[in-house]
Amino acid sequence: MATSPLSSLLLLTIVILLLGQGGVHKIEASHEVYKGYQSLETIPPKFQPYRTGFHFQPPRNWINGFAGPMVYKGIYHLFYQYNPKGSVWGNIVWAHATSKDLVNWELQPVALSAAEPNMDINGAWSGSATILPGGKPVILYTGVNSKNQQVQNVAVPKNTSDPYLIEWTKPPQNPIMSPTTQNQINSSSFRDPSTGWLGPDNIWRVVVGSKIGRRGVAILYKSKDFVNWVKDEKPLHSAHGDGMWECPAFYPVSVGNRNSVDTSKSSHDLNVKYVLKMSLDDIKHDYYTVGSYSYHTDVYTPNKGSIENGFSGLRYDYGKLYASKSFYDGEKNRRVLWGWVNESSSVDDDVKKGWSGVMAVPRRIWLDKSGKQLHINPVQEIAKLRVNPVNLRNHVLKPSSLLKVHNITAAQADVEIAFEGLDLSKAEVLDPSWISKPQVLCNQNDSSVGGSLGPFGLRVLASRGMEEYTSVFFRVFKKYTKSNQHMVLMCSDQSRLLLQIYVIFHSFSSFSDLKICFDAYVKKLQIDHSIVESFAAKGKSCITSRVYPKLAINKAAHLYAFNDGLQSVKISRLNAWSMKSVQITGKQ
Repeated sequence: MATSPLSSLLLLTIVILLLGQGGVHKIEASHEVYKGYQSLETIPPKFQPYRTGFHFQPPRNWINGFAGPMVYKGIYHLFYQYNPKGSVWGNIVWAHATSKDLVNWELQPVALSAAEPNMDINGAWSGSATILPGGKPVILYTGVNSKNQQVQNVAVPKNTSDPYLIEWTKPPQNPIMSPTTQNQINSSSFRDPSTGWLGPDNIWRVVVGSKIGRRGVAILYKSKDFVNWVKDEKPLHSAHGDGMWECPAFYPVSVGNRNSVDTSKSSHDLNVKYVLKMSLDDIKHDYYTVGSYSYHTDVYTPNKGSIENGFSGLRYDYGKLYASKSFYDGEKNRRVLWGWVNESSSVDDDVKKGWSGVMAVPRRIWLDKSGKQLHINPVQEIAKLRVNPVNLRNHVLKPSSLLKVHNITAAQADVEIAFEGLDLSKAEVLDPSWISKPQVLCNQNDSSVGGSLGPFGLRVLASRGMEEYTSVFFRVFKKYTKSNQHMVLMCSDQSRLLLQIYVIFHSFSSFSDLKICFDAYVKKLQIDHSIVESFAAKGKSCITSRVYPKLAINKAAHLYAFNDGLQSVKISRLNAWSMKSVQITGKQ
């Protein structure tokens, strides 16, 4: 876009969630301290420095993707993949937790165990929850039977009057979807049924993830009663080159407002678009497209420009978030997204510390005004954890300057920051070929490489002497076009961590069009410990990272704003809070 009249103004918004309870000097040393305690719950935080403060995670063992989040009779339900026997993958069951506010949780008994030879004896894997007419919840999930075939099963609550849904039963009709020679389904690549949606013909539909060779496939099934299912002749959608599509999701989004749409009610509403999300097993990232859908033909058509080379276009999150699930929250007429964040450290570390995996904070999803991309931001309930506010206004960061943010708990905090005052005529020219390679560009131009407009942003989980830190920063480029459009590169850079050799290093990045940032409205920003969640461009650009500092742990962690570009930049506003820890009670 043309620089005039906006050439003197750049408004960039970061929402950063840095969550956890610190890092360790050496995991081996901290593990030795565990021996004096009866359980992980009794170990003081300083000996569990990578555990999170306000992310959901059980006290011990392995967790991975969410299975069937929902709200029922005013209670939020979180089901997730869990190994009750250890901190590595295996023995997978459906664990269960409940909440009244999406913030504090009570652990419940395991909802679905691996028990039946023809259904799930080798694992109760991921699936989804659907609310049937009359308000009755039902679960569809993947089981691995005694032949190691992936089959789809149904489960229903034993007592629908119980808002906590403690007990679940498996009807004798299971399995209700199976791979056979006739339906030509790969029995080792047939999993993760979606939430059902009801058409105007009163027929239920779900999709199940699969692959045919290198082609990812969303297999479509239909049912009149949610028990007897028939495979459709054609998939809802497929794409060559993606490999296995895990955890498919298909849901409507409103055009022109933030309200969500209930998939359990048939609708002829033309004022909606549809989102198809897939978790790509080969590369462990969640991609989505926005498009149109016909109930009459069961054909989904992505928007032009919404898809590139399969699902290599839009992403929920450009970092480590994976295997996400969303649900319609009828209590607040919104769609809520949950995602799994795995570890970047070694399996040995997971065994020693006794746990692995954490869930990202719940996020709200809505469609932008253009109808082409999603906004994804933390739910408003997370803000109830804020304490001790710190505010800064209109501070100029000169080139090579560093500003410490005082009086907050920098290892567990919430931050909002907005920048302005850049001369866009000074922006470096960006070769168009780099637009599809933001992570390569971020790796080559990390936070130590100065440019004209950037890097500028925040250094989080920083040690006092700046021996180590994680940088979340921006660079502004001018596209090589006649219209002089500008692009903003956001990076989450861990190259200045004092990493131990067994930790996997990651830097993540994404591009946003500058015009998105001009009308950005800052709602909230947050900080914590072993996780860094970053949100920019009104939630169109999200990055989640795992961070394991050696020095910047607990009270030794600090927060700074910085500018290492050649031009000055003004912080128009910075709001920061310390964050309280959530309460996770009960026993698994």
